[in-house]
Amino acid sequence: MNLDGKTAFISGGSRGIGRSIALKLASLGCQIVVTGKSVEEDPRLGGTIYSVAAEIEQAGSKALAIPCDNRQEEQIQAAIQQAVEHFGGIDILINNASAIRLNNTQDTPAKAFDLMHQINVRGTYLVVHHALPWLKKSNHAHILTLSPPINLDPKWLGPHVAYTLSKYSMSVLAMGWAEEFKSVPIASNTLWPKTTIATAAVKNLLGGEQLMKMSRWPEIVADATAAIVSKAPDLLTGKALIDEDILKGEGISDFTHYAVTPGGSLYPDLFL
Repeated sequence: MNLDGKTAFISGGSRGIGRSIALKLASLGCQIVVTGKSVEEDPRLGGTIYSVAAEIEQAGSKALAIPCDNRQEEQIQAAIQQAVEHFGGIDILINNASAIRLNNTQDTPAKAFDLMHQINVRGTYLVVHHALPWLKKSNHAHILTLSPPINLDPKWLGPHVAYTLSKYSMSVLAMGWAEEFKSVPIASNTLWPKTTIATAAVKNLLGGEQLMKMSRWPEIVADATAAIVSKAPDLLTGKALIDEDILKGEGISDFTHYAVTPGGSLYPDLFL
């Protein structure tokens, strides 16, 4: 895989999956635009857009950190413009920024509902909206959205319908873009992990240390991302992809090194 000279714009790139994708794509020759709200480190979370950009540059690649709150359209527009002015264009767009609250209807107030939909749905839409003129100019344009396959089994709706609605809406956007932009071509796919991923959200919000031990490291999602965006845009688009399946298609059969606890039990991710 070689992505020399391509520019990847990553939302929510301060830590976890976003950071891992940034480092992986940089190792393949991409220039990386790291965006997010984290400009000062929170000890509970770790990492900022600046620390990720520094890691990329220390490894010998090019990076640009841009503060951006995906709830604010003017910040998205400014970040896209700054990225283009710095690197000359955008080839790969990773929609990673997302908010999560796994509560039922009674315990999900309007503020939480709005936050998830402003970031997950509206923010994802607006990033693509403002990046589109530059993606259309690329000869290797990819949109990859970190959202799940749409599974209408009621077990994914009842416990946390507001969050599920926001993530499924991201997937609907991605499938719509695949159809809308297929003649350009701009590839648009979704990617979701087969097991939980060891992130700050898992540790602090979802399951603590116990669930972390049953998770995989974010690098599995990053490696799957690299495999997807390395393909020609007209060869892979309109798909709801799973990280492990993508890597199996690349000839990888041993996933042991991705596990936080090698050989231990793994916990399936939501929606699968």
